[in-house]
Amino acid sequence: MSTAQHLAAIDLLRSREFPAEHGRSPCGTGGPGYHIAELLTSGDFWEDDGTQWEATADQYEAERDGLTVLLAERWGAPQMFSLASLFERTLSDGDDEGDSDSESKEGAGEDIPEPWGSLSSSVPDLHLWRVDGRWIALGVSQWDKELPFQLLAVVTEIDPP
Repeated sequence: MSTAQHLAAIDLLRSREFPAEHGRSPCGTGGPGYHIAELLTSGDFWEDDGTQWEATADQYEAERDGLTVLLAERWGAPQMFSLASLFERTLSDGDDEGDSDSESKEGAGEDIPEPWGSLSSSVPDLHLWRVDGRWIALGVSQWDKELPFQLLAVVTEIDPP
């Protein structure tokens, strides 16, 4: 997909209604209040010695940064939004005092609203804009070292937690 196609996909998602239920769409996933477009997906890294992984990581970050420059011309500089603390909150059991009478399940973390909860599992940080009442974000996702990278565009009306 070219940069022009990435921009067109983002514009299309900005104009679309959000789906009523969580699920797959032709360009990624969506649910009540959000769309996530998978703009680019790399190959996997099962047989890689680390050199291809590193080159692909750099390439995907450069793709994200290039799109960021173009979107910044439209909407101004983005906020840089780290998802690390959100991910930690999904893992935390919320029981800092060690109270054995806690009704929360062992290891059950805070319920972070979508799309932020699932994004925090695979995207370390986002470039984020607030435009016309919606959040638009770009990020690079990778679920595990052997799995593909994805360049993601997110459009949501759900505020970051």
